[in-house]
Amino acid sequence: MRSANRGRGGRPMLAVTMGDPAGIGPEVVLGALKSKTVYERAVPVVIGNLAVLRRCAETVGMDIRLEAVDGPERARGEPGLVEVTDIAVPGIESVAPGKVQAVGGVAADAFIRRACELALEGRIDAICTAPISKESLRAAGIREIGHTELLAKYLNSPDPLTLFVTENMRIFFLSRHLSLREAIDYLTEDRLLAMIRRVNAVMKGLGFLRPRIAVAALNPHASDGGQFGDEEAKIISPAVNRARNERIDVTGPIGADSVFHQALEGRFDCVISLYHDQGHIAAKTRDFFRTVTATLGLPVLRTSVDHGTGFDIAWQGKASSISMEAAILAACDLLAGAV
Repeated sequence: MRSANRGRGGRPMLAVTMGDPAGIGPEVVLGALKSKTVYERAVPVVIGNLAVLRRCAETVGMDIRLEAVDGPERARGEPGLVEVTDIAVPGIESVAPGKVQAVGGVAADAFIRRACELALEGRIDAICTAPISKESLRAAGIREIGHTELLAKYLNSPDPLTLFVTENMRIFFLSRHLSLREAIDYLTEDRLLAMIRRVNAVMKGLGFLRPRIAVAALNPHASDGGQFGDEEAKIISPAVNRARNERIDVTGPIGADSVFHQALEGRFDCVISLYHDQGHIAAKTRDFFRTVTATLGLPVLRTSVDHGTGFDIAWQGKASSISMEAAILAACDLLAGAV
C-alpha cells in the first residue's frame, strides 16, 4: 500500500475526521495535531466544524491556531497550524459536550461522508477517524451502527476488513459486531478458509512476501483433544489444512491464551481472531492507548483510535491524544508499507 504523495514535500494527505462533536473527538484531534512528528510525516486536514474546534480549544485552554481551507490540496501542512475543511451542520455550534444527542450523530455522519467523497475524488491518501457514538447515530435516525458500516456505505465497499495494530502484533477478525452466541454460529470451515486466503493476500499487499499467519482457537486449550468442544477438530483444523495445501503459511488452532503473546514475540506476522473480544482484549491489554484500528478493503486506507467518545470526560482537558496521534502515524506507516 503506497501513498500517492499528494501533500507538500511528498507527505501523504490525510483527512482527519473530528468524530462526535460532543465527545472527546475535537479535543484529541487538536491534541494530536500539536505533534511535530505528525507534520514531519503527513499533511493532516481536519474534516469537522471550525466553530466547535475553536470552542473546544478555548474550553480546555489549548493554545492552537485554527484556519479554514477550501480543500485538502490548499493545506500548507505547517506545524502549529490546524487546517480545517469546515462542514456546516445545523445546531452544531451549541452542541452540549458530554451528551448523546441527534446533532452529534448528524455531524459525525456528515464528516465521514465528506472524507469519503474526498477519497473517491482522489484528493486524499487516507482517512483517520476520531470516535463516534452509536447512540447519537441512532438519535439522528442513521441506520448504520458505526464507522465501518458508514465507510462501507459511502465508499461502496460492502466487505471491509478490520486490522488491529499494537506494536508488532497484527490482529484480523473473522467476526466483530456479533453476540458471542452469533459469533460461534458464524464460524464455519468455508468462512474461515476464505478469511485465511484474504488475510494472506492483504499481508502480501502490506509487504510480507510469505506472511506467517496464526489462527486462534475458539475453546480453552484449543479444546484439549475434544474435552471442551469440537469446533477445533471439525471446523478450524480442516480450514487450516486446506489453506496449507494451497501453500499458505498458516498455523492453528492455537490457544487464545498464548497465540497473541507468540505474535508479539515475532513467531507470527499476524493472528486471526475468531470474534470481537478475543482480539480486542489482547491488543488493548498490551497497549490501550496505542492500539490502532485499520480498515482495509476500501478504495482508501482508514485508520482510527480504538476507544469511544468518552462523554464522561469530554471537553474537560482530561482526554489523552496518544491514540489519535498513533492512528495518524499508523496511516503513514501503512501507506509506506512499513507496518
